[in-house]
Amino acid sequence: MLLPFIVLIGAMFLMTRSAKKKQAQAAEMRNQMQPGTGVRTIGGMYATVKEIQDETVLLEVAPGVHAVYAKNAIGAVLDDAEYNRIVHGDTDEDAGADSETVVPDDASSLTDTADEAPKADLTKKSDAAEGEKDGKTDGETEAK
Repeated sequence: MLLPFIVLIGAMFLMTRSAKKKQAQAAEMRNQMQPGTGVRTIGGMYATVKEIQDETVLLEVAPGVHAVYAKNAIGAVLDDAEYNRIVHGDTDEDAGADSETVVPDDASSLTDTADEAPKADLTKKSDAAEGEKDGKTDGETEAK
């Protein structure tokens, strides 16, 4: 009778312990911020840290555009290479052949038109031609 109660208390203890561990890791990450560091907010916005206060951070979200955020709103502190890759689209020079690959905007350049079979005529026939085939025109019905 006591066993389910003890198991429940043990599960709650393990969950709170892991949550506290994650909070401590997040606080340590936020303490690593320095001016000039690239960050991602919990809302998904990328910015550069300009000033750090006790509870707030001044972020430069665009050149000349600054915003004040709570430290808790910082979701990740990024290293310079990752921030430049995401924000500025910088690529590594080590990519080699992958950086020379050309991807077309549409698939028309991927098909060879010389070996294609003749295309079927999918245009709509005129109404007069249809009427002659059936011997009727639009609006005529067979009334008996």
